[in-house]
Amino acid sequence: MNRLANSTSPYLLQHANNPVNWYPWGNEALQKAKDENKLIIVSIGYSACHWCHVMEHESFEDEQVAAVMNEFFVCIKVDREERPDVDQIYMSVVQLISGRGGWPLNCICLPDQRPIYAGTYFRKNDWTSLLFNLADYYKQKPEDALEYAERLTEGIQKYESIGFVETQPDYTQADLEVIVNNWKKYFDKTEGGMGTAPKFPMPNNWQFLVRYAHLMQDNKIAELAKLTLRKMAYGGIYDHLGGGFARYSVDGLWHVPHFEKMLYDNGQLITLYSEAYTWQPDELYKQTVSDTIDFAVRELLSPDGGFYSALDADSEGVEGKFYVFAKEEIQAILGTEAELFCIYYHINDEGNWEEGQTNILFKRGEDKELAEAIGIPVEELLDSVAASRKKLFEARSKRIRPGLDNKILASWNGLMLKGVCEAYRTFNKVEYLDIALKNANFLSTNLIKDGRISRVYKTVETGSDGANPLQRRGLGEVAFLDDYANIIDAFIALYEVTFDEQWLNHAIKLADSAIAHYYDEVNGIFFFTADDDEQLIARKAEVMDNVIPASNSVMARNLKKLGLLFDKGQYLQISAQQLSNIMPHMAKYGSAYSNWSMLLLDEVFGIYEVAIVGGDAAAFRIEMEKKYIPNKIILGGTKGSLPLLRDKFSDKTQVFICKDKTCGLPTANIAEALKQINAQNI
Repeated sequence: MNRLANSTSPYLLQHANNPVNWYPWGNEALQKAKDENKLIIVSIGYSACHWCHVMEHESFEDEQVAAVMNEFFVCIKVDREERPDVDQIYMSVVQLISGRGGWPLNCICLPDQRPIYAGTYFRKNDWTSLLFNLADYYKQKPEDALEYAERLTEGIQKYESIGFVETQPDYTQADLEVIVNNWKKYFDKTEGGMGTAPKFPMPNNWQFLVRYAHLMQDNKIAELAKLTLRKMAYGGIYDHLGGGFARYSVDGLWHVPHFEKMLYDNGQLITLYSEAYTWQPDELYKQTVSDTIDFAVRELLSPDGGFYSALDADSEGVEGKFYVFAKEEIQAILGTEAELFCIYYHINDEGNWEEGQTNILFKRGEDKELAEAIGIPVEELLDSVAASRKKLFEARSKRIRPGLDNKILASWNGLMLKGVCEAYRTFNKVEYLDIALKNANFLSTNLIKDGRISRVYKTVETGSDGANPLQRRGLGEVAFLDDYANIIDAFIALYEVTFDEQWLNHAIKLADSAIAHYYDEVNGIFFFTADDDEQLIARKAEVMDNVIPASNSVMARNLKKLGLLFDKGQYLQISAQQLSNIMPHMAKYGSAYSNWSMLLLDEVFGIYEVAIVGGDAAAFRIEMEKKYIPNKIILGGTKGSLPLLRDKFSDKTQVFICKDKTCGLPTANIAEALKQINAQNI
């Protein structure tokens, strides 16, 4: 076994038996490269990554390939989920070289960590040839390699850099229209989503577009958002038996998933479908939320209350094997019920996927239309399909399961906690609040200390003798801006559904730490890494929203909310500066700035501060949440120290609608409170 054997990362442990002399990222490997003047291979991936497994099997398990790697290079394996700072640096390289990125990510660097080449997946022969060529290049032309590394490193430092904007612009609805109008050319108006293939859910994109459609009264965008939500929930990207979404669809129809299931996708999609239900109620959205939460609790929730990171794409070494069915399997399990089920989910003898006679469950049409075509009541159709799903789920549960990545990440838990809070806000199911509180208490107890976060928590096996077999701990003090941003966001959401100020107090301590250790006052933006963490070859700022919103955009929205809740001018000023800096870039590519665009919506339309105080505050909050008002924050309870709550408590329950530092007259009626909001919208 190589030096990865003592790692806690499931991804690194997957490579512990490789003949490659892998090192984890750290001083030992980096110093060895300098001492021996060897190039470094930095190979980055994650445990659920299918093509990472393929390259490992083809190249890293091969003795001859390993011999080349070991002789000429110092080989470092990195779990991108534990060290997104390292991944961010070297992903910039492959994007600069090729214009695209992905995993596995393989970068060849000088002994001082500066890169000279990078790519993603390589076939075995191509990988070996590349290594020989680069080793010879460094030996024969070290000056050329040094010069190229200097140019690449300069490119990394400039890549996605943002300048300081002196003036604070006046934002208008026209600014929003420009962003969306430029974005429209990428929309798939037939199948929903964006582009052709592959297709990613991009939940933050659609959350913004739902809000835009509502506030701007844009019916075309509203219809596109509803189309996308329906197509995703109908497609094979959604697990129709067990709930939850795969990371993306390899085709343009949402049919064939890349089968890995990630915590971050599912947390955000719970948020999206919950909000969409409040916007325009649809039982499909409600069922999707319910089943996705059931999946997360059943398969990703630890006994301690933290959520694990992911389920692998593969089982038994085969992509998707756990999830797909041959028609004859379904017939054997369901008997006479099989025919109707196969029609409903497009199951056929030949298979609807390229892997032989296997089928991925997916829907295309509407239940009512299918019931009419078959000639049965729609209720009978749905009852039959539901009963069949349960039988197939039970049969599937006996299969060999995909691998579980059981590390617990602060950032991703923040995304899931936010999702469960939003589900509770929408559906008022007490079990959702129980899950949220258990998770929040887990995070505050195990991953937060004195206002600082540890990114990773993992259950570590320490022995097999039955005496103290498990040790549970947070792994070090290293954390990144996304950990702070997403946990703050979740704690604000938890406060809004409980009116328990402890969560805001946690949030403000974390915000102060983020400002102290991550904020760059010169450029008006947050760095991704802390000032007291390991310094890499570049200190980057994450500004573009992707499958997960950029940590800077989440922090900007957090500071806007906290600034209003606590009347903190510094928070509001930092948030405003961040948006000013990003604004010149937003119209070019709306998908990469969707979370920024939600902040822009709040700037254009303003934010309502809804204060509900008194003995029936919780019941009033539930009633208020039934009305879709995306540009609001809600606060209150029977006691509280927030500035807006001072002098507002009395014997009766009242609602105050405030905006721009002005509050309307209190009302004891939700309908009257909504009238105040409607009057301000005219």
